[in-house]
Amino acid sequence: MKSYLIIKLSQQVEQYGYIHLFIILCLLFNHSNTYAQEEKAEDSLPKWNIGYSSKGFELKSSDDLYKLQIQSRLQFRFATPDDQDPITFDDYDEEGTHLFKINRARLKVGGNAYRTWLKYYWEYDMVNSNLLDFRVMVEKWKWLSLKFGQWKLEYSRERRISSGEQQLVDRSIINRPFTVDRQQGVELYGRLDGKSLLDFSYWVAVLTGTGRGHSTNDDAHFMYFGRLQWNPLGEDMGFKSSDLDFHTKPAAIIAIAGVTNRSPYTRFSSSGGGELPGFEDAENGQYRVEQYNIETAFVYKGFTWQSEWHHKKIKDMYNDEPNRLLSGFYVQAGYFPQGSISWWPKPLEIATRYSTYHPDSVLDQDHQDEFSWALNWFFRGHKNKLTAEVSHFDYERFDQQIDKKWRFRVQWEVSF
Repeated sequence: MKSYLIIKLSQQVEQYGYIHLFIILCLLFNHSNTYAQEEKAEDSLPKWNIGYSSKGFELKSSDDLYKLQIQSRLQFRFATPDDQDPITFDDYDEEGTHLFKINRARLKVGGNAYRTWLKYYWEYDMVNSNLLDFRVMVEKWKWLSLKFGQWKLEYSRERRISSGEQQLVDRSIINRPFTVDRQQGVELYGRLDGKSLLDFSYWVAVLTGTGRGHSTNDDAHFMYFGRLQWNPLGEDMGFKSSDLDFHTKPAAIIAIAGVTNRSPYTRFSSSGGGELPGFEDAENGQYRVEQYNIETAFVYKGFTWQSEWHHKKIKDMYNDEPNRLLSGFYVQAGYFPQGSISWWPKPLEIATRYSTYHPDSVLDQDHQDEFSWALNWFFRGHKNKLTAEVSHFDYERFDQQIDKKWRFRVQWEVSF
């Protein structure tokens, strides 16, 4: 082969001269150099790995600079005589029906891009066709991180814990009047990991204050949110419920959170802004809402505890009406008895909750109570579990009217 090329080059030199030979060699060199660069560029591209983690199917580059995680979540529920918590006194007298439904169906997508500390997440509700979460997080430093987009605020532990990771079938009766739910805005947060008792986590945010799906404010007033959490035993527990890790060392948090906002809304949910009874047909900027929450949580050897105490004031800025003061609290506990009862099945957890709600502090005897008991069987943590729950509701009014109601629910939660 080499002899043939030499003969051909000699013939080219004899026929066209050295100038033509020079041009041919330059073209050959340029082609080989281009091919080498392309080959080098291909070698420099990161390799991609496909796998499965606790956050679903995962596509990740070998240098960890890019990651894509996709997870589907389904929640099937049976309830009798109905599924909704009673809100008004008349709700206790309604005739119930047995029901079975797909309560939630979600698609979750998250990961990081360009850097390991530049993260993203979005979540879509396939039942109601709503984009619930979309946010970008800059988490380069543990003590200072930045988040912007739309997400569920860290105001309330009960609300912040995913509905798929609750110890009971759903949240307590005080969630509806006190949750701040999802908002759009920007937030600074982090953990000041000091030694001994100087361990704190914090969140501070400025938001539109109009709820999920609203990219603009109704007036010139923002929602302001802050949360300070003390981690006295040196561990930030995060927003989790059951002690699936079976902590051998105790962990605890004490937190206080506050929100102030002016808008036409007196309550929020995953559907967006809404109204509590007595505040319908509001105008933009009509209500100033100020609320705070004191929260505790504890976990140790399969036992968990959490509680919240809420206070909320609603002021009508357009009418000379007295301020409405609302209050409520809940206490909740769960336990895996297999740690102390040898015959108890390892994946079976028991949980209970008591909550009470006062819709108007002026009417001190007007209040609602809830007692709930539940059993959880974990097939694969919260990603695949079965929950059975019994609840009792009690509504007492200032005019001495009393009504009671029982409810039974079974739920299967599965994510993949």
